[in-house]
Amino acid sequence: QVQLVESGGGSVQAGQSLRLSCTPSGFTRRINTMAWFRQAPGKEREGVAGIGSDGATAYGDSVKGRFTISQDNVKNILYLQMNSLKPEDSGIYSCAAEVTGASRNWNDPRRYPYWGQGTQVTVSS
Repeated sequence: QVQLVESGGGSVQAGQSLRLSCTPSGFTRRINTMAWFRQAPGKEREGVAGIGSDGATAYGDSVKGRFTISQDNVKNILYLQMNSLKPEDSGIYSCAAEVTGASRNWNDPRRYPYWGQGTQVTVSS
């Protein structure tokens, strides 16, 4: 059974850092793209960062220069290092994965058939 399990969320003050992890299991095919999304109450799900199997990365405009996505290529664990956090970064952060090399943009949730349950990030001012 395919699973994506996130960890590392929490409550921090503005300006502080957090690192999220996403551990995949049960995949029988090579993962092509993984990404982090977030959703705040009353807002649409937003693509935060994505990484391809070739290591290419992409970021949402609101997090460029502050967040870094990376991947342990042996264990396939996905990370999101979040620095200089702002209150508007608060939300539920979920990791997503796809194995087919789908044609939709990395930040289109419809690209990803596999999702974790999410981890809460709360940033207070």
